[in-house]
Amino acid sequence: MNLRAGLLRAALNGTGRVAPRLAGRWALGLFAHPVTRVAVRPAEEPVMRRARRGELTVNGKTAVIHRWGDGERPVLLMHGWLSRASRWSPMIEALADRGYSPVAFDAPGHGEAGGRGTTILEYRELTRRLHAEHGRFAAVIGHSVGGLSAFHALRGESLADRLVTIGAPAEFGFLVDSFCAGSGLGPWALPQLRRGIEERMFPGERELWARFSATHHPAGLRMPLLIVHDEADDMVPVEQCRRLVAAYGEQADVMLTRGLGHRRVIADPAVIEAVLDFAAATDPVA
Repeated sequence: MNLRAGLLRAALNGTGRVAPRLAGRWALGLFAHPVTRVAVRPAEEPVMRRARRGELTVNGKTAVIHRWGDGERPVLLMHGWLSRASRWSPMIEALADRGYSPVAFDAPGHGEAGGRGTTILEYRELTRRLHAEHGRFAAVIGHSVGGLSAFHALRGESLADRLVTIGAPAEFGFLVDSFCAGSGLGPWALPQLRRGIEERMFPGERELWARFSATHHPAGLRMPLLIVHDEADDMVPVEQCRRLVAAYGEQADVMLTRGLGHRRVIADPAVIEAVLDFAAATDPVA
């Protein structure tokens, strides 16, 4: 842990012991807003230069949309927290080579987009509006929080033929638990942060801890599902994958990888090939 993070943790925990609600508001700001924006990698630049760029506004914040292909067989890609659309570059190239039309976005607070952060509800709104523009997706592919958001966006809707999630959490509450544990926050933090999320981020949303979870109401997700997870994922433990598998049963195909961790898995050639094979099952018979 660097010095700045250590000082911040000490300040939050010190405040949390005497003024937990105040410390909870500070912690909510850290939870809701990405601390940094990752840059486009040199290897990603050729793919991103070929994209057609546009914008959508959600809740007064600008999301940047990137499109490839001729519009036939659109596939929506949803990045995770502290990520961006360019991280999908190997997947985008492979999809385009197979005749798909990839669509990806930089969510608010990420990549080229405006705003300081985004929510699962904004991911859902972006999915609905992109579906209205591009038509039914041959597949939606989500990584990490993008995968969790995809479950919520597609449940009860007829927007896509198939869903692929890679390194996705099963439970919305896991995000809060892992944030508190990873930040080294004391026992004061979890109840205060949960209260802040309920009252400030999602006011008026009922039963959000259940409804925003990927395992909620599996019958409402009416398409085949591919779940990809690395056994050594250091951000979202494989136990979260097991909970998804238990919830969706035979509806879900599962691919477990080894040694790819949480981030490299989305660019792995074997994973990309498995995703393409899964997506191709929706193609019409020639």
